[in-house]
Amino acid sequence: MTGAIWNLLLALAWVVLGGEFTGINLLVGLVFGYVTLVLIEPQVDALKGYPGRIPRIIMFIGFFIKELILANMRVAFDILTPPWHMQPGVIAMPLKAETELEITMVANLISLTPGTLSLDVSDDKRVLYIHAMFLDNEEELRQSLQEMESRALALFR
Repeated sequence: MTGAIWNLLLALAWVVLGGEFTGINLLVGLVFGYVTLVLIEPQVDALKGYPGRIPRIIMFIGFFIKELILANMRVAFDILTPPWHMQPGVIAMPLKAETELEITMVANLISLTPGTLSLDVSDDKRVLYIHAMFLDNEEELRQSLQEMESRALALFR
């Protein structure tokens, strides 16, 4: 988190020194701030691991957008074609997430994807119960959701 704050502060300094507050100027400041932090990361312990986090975030955003588009297309196809293909059901997915923040993020990412909805977390916080619109292959759905969880957790660890 320290790296992100320093990156934002460097970007704001870039904007202030440039004298022009625009989105492009802020983006350029963020890029230059990131490059600066990458260069000084070996000397500053608080920045350890920060340079590798940004590419993981970009890769996760791309992955999630792809999953979002595929899920939207599947739901739209099912709605637009006369015989419905959905087979709703509830599954229990073991969680790798440990903290409240991680569990909340995973549950929300699953709920944001059309066709799935996080229902509840077990009392011991080890299992997430999920309602799925398409439960054709339970194991395939569980693996897909666990891949999303693993990619999301890589952002924190």
